[in-house]
Amino acid sequence: MDNQKKMTVTLFKVKEMDCPSEENIIRMKLAELGDDIASLDFDLRRRTLAVTHSESAAARLADAMESVDMGAKIIETRDADAAVGAADDTSQRRVLHRVLLVNAVFFALEMAIGLLSRSMGLVADSLDMLADATVYGMSLMVVGAAVGRKKRVARWSGILQTLLAVAGMVEVVRRFVSPSLPPEYAAMIWMSALSLVANAYCLWLLNRQKSGDAHMRASVIFSANDVVVNLGVILSGVAVWVFNSRVPDLVVGAVVFVIVLRGAVRIFKLSR
Repeated sequence: MDNQKKMTVTLFKVKEMDCPSEENIIRMKLAELGDDIASLDFDLRRRTLAVTHSESAAARLADAMESVDMGAKIIETRDADAAVGAADDTSQRRVLHRVLLVNAVFFALEMAIGLLSRSMGLVADSLDMLADATVYGMSLMVVGAAVGRKKRVARWSGILQTLLAVAGMVEVVRRFVSPSLPPEYAAMIWMSALSLVANAYCLWLLNRQKSGDAHMRASVIFSANDVVVNLGVILSGVAVWVFNSRVPDLVVGAVVFVIVLRGAVRIFKLSR
């Protein structure tokens, strides 16, 4: 197909198209238009057909659909690039809704287990997931928006991460100087293992988008950080068990907030 052809998507409602045989009749008829047809997307349940075609073939396409005598009517015509962008936006929203839900649920779970088990590592990770959930929600607000707005959201995401990192480091220092019992290592390990699975799933979903948008790239950074953090908390739980000391947990808590801060710096670079 000529790469210079401007492509258009025309959506038809075909009242009498309700089985594969009628779909095949339409396919054979539209095959007569040759390279002017780029793709056909049939939905027999809704009785619709989306045709991606060259702009110059619009009249011939309408005549061809009328000639099959199935009551075809044009519902919508739009630019093909805009149609692809709309599909990408829908996909981004679906993925962000999923990772937002996962992070919100695991924030609550990790915070509760972290407080009950006296684990700074789990508390730090739960706060990180709270920040992530907030940022995913902010990202949902700008799907399909202008590039400048997406970058502003990414910038606010970095600010939020920075504030959490600073507050977390203050709490780590406070716990270092205040005497306390070692955390419950078993709770640290199994809770972090569950979170690792959840965050790996989120990272997989986000990477499948292959989006260059600042807000989506920021989301990938968050999830990648979370996977590293979960592995660190698991290792610190093992160290608490072996040495019967609270120090490994406090160290990993500090490391978590350093990772959060590094992520914030990377996000600020994306938002320039």
